[in-house]
Amino acid sequence: MKIDKIMTNETTSTVQKTGVFNRIKHHLHRNKIGELLVIKGIISPNQLRHILKLQKDTHKPLGMILQELNLISKGQLTRLLWRQKAIRVSAALMLYTMSFGGFMKTSHAGDIKDIPSQVTLASASTSSFKPIHRYPSLFGADEKQSKNLKAFTKWIDMFDRFDKELKHSGNQKIVEKVKKEIAQYKSNSIHEMAKNVNAMMNKQRYIIDSKNWGKSDYWATPVEFMKNGGDCEDFAIAKYVALRALGVPEARMRIAIVQDQIKNMPHAILIVYSDKGVVILDNQIKEVRRADSIQHYKPIFSINRTAWWLHTTPAPASDRSSSTIVASAK
Repeated sequence: MKIDKIMTNETTSTVQKTGVFNRIKHHLHRNKIGELLVIKGIISPNQLRHILKLQKDTHKPLGMILQELNLISKGQLTRLLWRQKAIRVSAALMLYTMSFGGFMKTSHAGDIKDIPSQVTLASASTSSFKPIHRYPSLFGADEKQSKNLKAFTKWIDMFDRFDKELKHSGNQKIVEKVKKEIAQYKSNSIHEMAKNVNAMMNKQRYIIDSKNWGKSDYWATPVEFMKNGGDCEDFAIAKYVALRALGVPEARMRIAIVQDQIKNMPHAILIVYSDKGVVILDNQIKEVRRADSIQHYKPIFSINRTAWWLHTTPAPASDRSSSTIVASAK
């Protein structure tokens, strides 16, 4: 997934060209431990290449290899880790400042129509699903909620296009086909519905936006996705809408943009707060998985039609041992 321009015309020309999430991605990419060591002059670029090869061959944390080679002390590593964390937090706070700072016109959740409700099945009902009063931590991150959705133009535009598509007679065949297929998944268990919808949508073709739409980042409607396939956020959106059509409350779902720390790139998944805990619906993982079983995703933000959440990793406990810090260095 490529996270591109999501800001509105009120932002500066620099942000318009690069996108706030590209800036966050830049900070996440350009401040890895190895690169910071080169910038600080502690190791050379050639040494870094050698160390990264060792890491690939041995699967050991980078910090452990650096210490085994006597290239860095525990104290130096600890300071660099804290600097890296500060940079990551600052990158995330750029988004926080832009959306919470008040320099943009407010666009509240009520401005976005509940388009998925237009395809809600006649038998769907939310009465059996209890409301959520407290959200569990997502991948161990803290979160801050806002109902100002102005920055998320691709999300808003997707709903607008979807609304128009549902009114177009040429799309009724595909809409009815999807409704017929998901009707068989209706259940009193959100978890069961999530499993079936995930399997159904993961059968669609994966294709990157540049090949599909000639754009670096395009959030497709479920109709477009069912016709043409799509990339990770398109899978997540289609699953979100299908579950909403089955009566799952929006409070129990979010599209989450995460940093895949294995592939070192942003990725989109659907988070569902089910009757069996928090689960993720992911086009990269065949089966529905509990969120607490996934270790390689770092959440950046999550969103549904009613709000969005900024995620930040909490500071480690004061008594965290040096060995734990070293083991976490990658």
